[in-house]
Amino acid sequence: MPSHYDLHVQCFVKRRTNAIFTDSNNPTLLYISHVRPSTNSHPRILHSHGHHVELLLITTGTSEFLIHNRKYPVAPGDLVIYNSGIVHDDLTGPDTEIGYYCIAVGDLHMPDLRENALISDDAGYIFHTGEEFDVMHSLCGMMFHSLSRDENGTENFCRSLMQAFLLKALAVTDAVGISVASDALEDDILGNRIKQFIDEHYSEPLSLQEIGERLGISPYYVSHVFKKMSGYSPIQYLLRRRLGEAQTLLISTDKTISEIAGLVGFETQNYFNAQFTKHVGIPPRKYRENYVIRQNF
Repeated sequence: MPSHYDLHVQCFVKRRTNAIFTDSNNPTLLYISHVRPSTNSHPRILHSHGHHVELLLITTGTSEFLIHNRKYPVAPGDLVIYNSGIVHDDLTGPDTEIGYYCIAVGDLHMPDLRENALISDDAGYIFHTGEEFDVMHSLCGMMFHSLSRDENGTENFCRSLMQAFLLKALAVTDAVGISVASDALEDDILGNRIKQFIDEHYSEPLSLQEIGERLGISPYYVSHVFKKMSGYSPIQYLLRRRLGEAQTLLISTDKTISEIAGLVGFETQNYFNAQFTKHVGIPPRKYRENYVIRQNF
């Protein structure tokens, strides 16, 4: 039996719409990555993006992502949206068979939202794309293929594809996503205070005692409340926060390894190298050399 599509040879635009992307909201495609299970052996540790939005379209496999302060499961067909400033930890590694496209968008000024936020900060992070997945997957594939070939006109072509992807993402977010959990409980409020303090001061010399003193809380209670909320001890979170920001600097700047170690709070480069290798799986210099080629091409 023919589908309803077979009954049409010409389709008309039936409704007039107002453009979302105008001179005041003219987003820029910064990069697109295609992360495959075969190249996803080194985890992308706790980090945030201060000046752009990241969107992940999960294509294969399952995993857990730590977003803000809780772990969320992800599966094929999920769209993950990280507004700027959202701290996240992609809990992937050699034992996790997961693949996805990752799109970074800057210069985003959506109506009534803060800069570089695609959706409201309390709307959730993970959305099921459903029947929109095939189109969104094709758009990602075209963007990645075009940018990898670096042909004339690629930037304008990919900008248009990116805008189409964002429109599909906005349509998907109208459905029910995985909502941001309420932080109404007293322990959750305190846990978020601890997280915010570490996020703001991770580059400084910090100990559990120092965190407790500066927040006016006993170190034992700091540790108890934070681990209950996030699954990490405060010191584990601090270490991962530093390593995640170091990864960002390694792949986005030309700063030396020694400079990066100091900027994210490590006292010596040797200690930084040892911790980076332990948690990421390869030394920082090798990570910098491999990342763009293995993750993007």
